[in-house]
Amino acid sequence: MIILRTLSKIGFAGLRVGVLTASESLVNELNKIRLPYNMNSLSQAVAVSALKHRDVLNRQISLLISERKKLYNVFSKLRGVTVYPSETNFILIRTEADASIIHRKLKQAGILIKNVNKPGPLKNCLRVTIGAPEENKEFLMTLSRILATQ
Repeated sequence: MIILRTLSKIGFAGLRVGVLTASESLVNELNKIRLPYNMNSLSQAVAVSALKHRDVLNRQISLLISERKKLYNVFSKLRGVTVYPSETNFILIRTEADASIIHRKLKQAGILIKNVNKPGPLKNCLRVTIGAPEENKEFLMTLSRILATQ
């Protein structure tokens, strides 16, 4: 059995660090096909340091979960927005208005989210990464202003 985990969901997405847990013999076999420099040393050092401070990580995770709940609740009440349940560090929303226009206006306001608007199941969808409380507040105020003009 192999267990794969990522640190991206606890605030370290930019590091691009994952953890593989398996028996020593299986890890030895995987090392035979692994590229020699599959992860940079800075990311490795930061990840090791972060994992040594589990209390900080647990606080980060708790804050992320709390902020995700707040965002979800606000999205649920916004007219013209459908929000989808999430257990990740982002929330997917669908807008009645053109998501690409909303995305562009958010970007002009200095707020970056992911535009996943494509024909089909993701039509008019936006992916919102959970930020710090003040970032989320600014995002929601800006989004509300934009939606009011659509």
